[in-house]
Amino acid sequence: MRRQRYANLDDVRNVKSISDMRRWMKERRQKVKDLSEQIPQAEHKQTDFIRSNRTEQAITWIGHSTFLIQMGGLNVLTDPVWAKWMGFHKRLTEPGIPLGAMPDIDVVLISHSHYDHLDISTLRRLRGNPLLLVPAGLERMFRRKGFTKVAERSWWDSYVVHPLRFTFVPAQHWTRRSLFDTNRSHWGGWIIEAAEEGSGEWETVYFVGDTGYFRGFRMIAERYRVDTVLMPIGAYEPEWFMKESHISPEQSVQAFDELKGKRFIPMHYGTYRLADDTGPEALERLYRAWDERYGGVRDALCVLKLGETLRLSPKRAGNPHADPGSVPAKE
Repeated sequence: MRRQRYANLDDVRNVKSISDMRRWMKERRQKVKDLSEQIPQAEHKQTDFIRSNRTEQAITWIGHSTFLIQMGGLNVLTDPVWAKWMGFHKRLTEPGIPLGAMPDIDVVLISHSHYDHLDISTLRRLRGNPLLLVPAGLERMFRRKGFTKVAERSWWDSYVVHPLRFTFVPAQHWTRRSLFDTNRSHWGGWIIEAAEEGSGEWETVYFVGDTGYFRGFRMIAERYRVDTVLMPIGAYEPEWFMKESHISPEQSVQAFDELKGKRFIPMHYGTYRLADDTGPEALERLYRAWDERYGGVRDALCVLKLGETLRLSPKRAGNPHADPGSVPAKE
């Protein structure tokens, strides 16, 4: 039976020709990039805290799109990748927390099947016996590789692991792991929220995944109250080539504004050289776009160092769109 092929909203496609690839490679050879400056590691990592924490809400950035989200007594890991190589590209920065120092994981969230977001060898080495929540079309691959605790979801579908609800939401991207499976599985982000209606104990976290800018941000804002947004900002250059699938720093700020989020944590930059931009360049453009939109007030912008832990208290989030100074910065 022929497997389904998935698509973006409005049928936006990432289709590039050999001529496009040649143009990009020619442009890359003409650019001079400083790759010596890297995203820094946190000076004081709270490894003991994250290993024992089952009460506080906390977010730790491992690198790229990998976060440890501790919420509702659960340890949730997004797009776990500890790989040193991504194809021919060596990892530019060490993971913020060594894999062996991580706590037992309860839930893994996968955004899509690209290798920089889905690394089977990492998944096999995780502590604990986590449930893998994956996009539609991927469950069969996981079961074929011997994983048994796996559930796939389509856009807007939810899965409850008490006391949290995980909902798979749209993104604008594409997938492929081989020559023959292009777009045979879906892509998206995940909303993490309290499962019981009316509960205000934890902030709602939106893990955006990998995406270009699209109208789906407004759709998500209509359905969910978003507190903390884990937003990609890198792999956007050259923009004529990347724009369908990777959001630029300027567009990420626009999307955050449309989401009416209360805290912005950037990701997907500085770990692998997937495009021509560098991590410091992505951050510089993010800061500039943020200052232009929010008048230089950065209280809601939380740029984590690798291995840094943001500890959240219940009901701390404010509203930067009404009062940019109301949200505490990271501790």
